[in-house]
Amino acid sequence: MTRTQKQADRTEETPEKTSRGAGSAVQSVDRAVSVLEILARHGEAGVTEIADELEVHKSTAFRLLGVLENRGLVAQAKDRGKYYLGAGVLRLAGAAAARLDISQEGAPVCRALADELGETVNIAVLDDDAAVNIMQARGASSVTAQNWLGRRTPLHATSSGKMLLAHLPPTLREGLLARPLPRFTERTITGTVALRAELDAVVEQGFSTAQEELELGLAAAAAPVRAHDGKVIGAISVSGPVYRLDADRLPELAKRTVVAAADLSRRMGYGL
Repeated sequence: MTRTQKQADRTEETPEKTSRGAGSAVQSVDRAVSVLEILARHGEAGVTEIADELEVHKSTAFRLLGVLENRGLVAQAKDRGKYYLGAGVLRLAGAAAARLDISQEGAPVCRALADELGETVNIAVLDDDAAVNIMQARGASSVTAQNWLGRRTPLHATSSGKMLLAHLPPTLREGLLARPLPRFTERTITGTVALRAELDAVVEQGFSTAQEELELGLAAAAAPVRAHDGKVIGAISVSGPVYRLDADRLPELAKRTVVAAADLSRRMGYGL
């Protein structure tokens, strides 16, 4: 066989070898992910248990665990020989959660709630001493063309604002309550004692309401949106005219808003 023929044969073998190598690498990645899922499901597990679930030899499971341990994705309890998820998983989870955009994730939730209730739905986040609306969807029953998107609204006079204020760290919340609370209508709560009591009720019941506290004729209810660590990072609210969102219907809409907020919180990584 000539040198040229040998080179040609090696060239013909390369794609097949590459394919086999790629297949082996994919299988290893799949098994490594399966190891993480096993540990997430059981809390901790030994090499034998992991090998049995993967249906591989113990030496293969041990090699996989070694690679994952070197990257900080698993750790070993030296006294028991069991493996568990390492701090590296938390680092990756935190990075992934931080990249989730509440406005992007909230868009379908916002739209679905507006379609279901027929009212205007907003998502707001804290912006210094105000709530700013970053997402809005209007339902079929909406009678106003008012655009709340991008608008800063007072924390003490809106349902979203109360929700965000209620879940602030105590020191920060008290600092904001120490400032003058402007009155917008005769129903605006401007007394700190009364507002503290309402904020406590907001935390306890899981939703907040505002009836003609910012504008006459406007009522709203809001629920908390949580990040992966449980921290309240936003509020989703439904608003409309008081003749539709009266004292009888508002609690019903508040409960539906709580469900939507829980859905958005899951999208943001909470409870997963």
